[in-house]
Amino acid sequence: MSDLLQTIRGLSKKTESKIVMVVLDGVGGLPLELNGETELATAKTPNLDALAAQSQLGQVELVGAGITPGSGPGHLSLFGYDPLDYVVGRGALSAVGIGVKLNKGDVAVRGNFATLGAGRIVEDRRAGRPSNEKNAEVVAQLKAAIPEIDGVPVEIYTESEHRFVVVFRAQNGEVLGANISDVDPQDTGVQPLRAEAHDDASGKTAGLVNAFVERAEAALKDDAQVNGVLFRGYSDVPHFPSFADVYQLDAACIASYPMYKGLASLVGMQVLDVPGEEDALDGKVQVLRDNWDKHDFFFFHVKKTDSTGEDGDFKAKVKKIELFDALLPDILALKPDVLCIVGDHSTPSKLSSHSWHPVPVLVRSDHGRKDLTARYTEEEAQKGSLGLRRGPDLMPILMANALKLNKYGA
Repeated sequence: MSDLLQTIRGLSKKTESKIVMVVLDGVGGLPLELNGETELATAKTPNLDALAAQSQLGQVELVGAGITPGSGPGHLSLFGYDPLDYVVGRGALSAVGIGVKLNKGDVAVRGNFATLGAGRIVEDRRAGRPSNEKNAEVVAQLKAAIPEIDGVPVEIYTESEHRFVVVFRAQNGEVLGANISDVDPQDTGVQPLRAEAHDDASGKTAGLVNAFVERAEAALKDDAQVNGVLFRGYSDVPHFPSFADVYQLDAACIASYPMYKGLASLVGMQVLDVPGEEDALDGKVQVLRDNWDKHDFFFFHVKKTDSTGEDGDFKAKVKKIELFDALLPDILALKPDVLCIVGDHSTPSKLSSHSWHPVPVLVRSDHGRKDLTARYTEEEAQKGSLGLRRGPDLMPILMANALKLNKYGA
């Protein structure tokens, strides 16, 4: 356990106060043109604006200066786990999120279905975001084509849209290494990469991955859209200090995407059932309402602010921000003692990808100060009294505002 978590563990105390952490995934943005406005600044957000006037604002760097976070490290950071100390591949997060049990020696891999053109050139890293039904059809096709590789059982699962999960099952006490380079080049106009092992223990796994890629392309060659696979985020069985043990919190996760449910599960949060599609935020609010008396910490995840940014769709991202703003009064009506609104990373539509830019954070509490800020935007956050913080500092700030930390020292 890191020094910070050890310290917080020693100070944490159980109280009746409630904390809600809303993660607007990828909410940070950039103007499309010089001196223009970001997605947050463009959006009409009267409820967020009113809340900002009652709150403290600042910025958060999830990993470190200039480092672009993946979603896993970004969320771990928000939960107080320094992502430089606690490393987990996206494969394990996705696998656990869809209910797959990983055993010692197994390796889970997160995959994207992709569209490959002539010469195996990547044309679309997400294969046009196929429906979950199409995803399931392709997974069934691959299961039939690749039940095992060199005697190693291969399990393939639908995650969501273009995402799927592969688990290579270790046999006879063997431990498969997970220290492997990505197949996903994270760019278009180039070929997929070959998986390379970074240590001897991962050599066999790299061979399994490369063989899977070849067999998958052969099985999918007649599909014009979903005809390739890209891998990143290899991981074996991860272990984290318990969120409940560190913070003395009974925490619940309200999320739709498997990866975020997996991450919450790995740190010990209770994952609540969420009805409907990801866009059905009113369903998530109802789950929050229904479980309000059962927990004292809620992680409330909103995905589409990220997906629209990754798609380079500025207007759609603005719309998703506005949809959340319309539901904000329903969250405020529950009167959380501490409400935090933050992102796990920035996903500017201008870049169509995650970026290194700090994310704006808002903290409203009954025991907090308020800033002279008018809106929840990147520019206003730069003026806020919370300043520029590292992600793992956020949970202690929320705990303090909820009066859940004892004094340190005499």
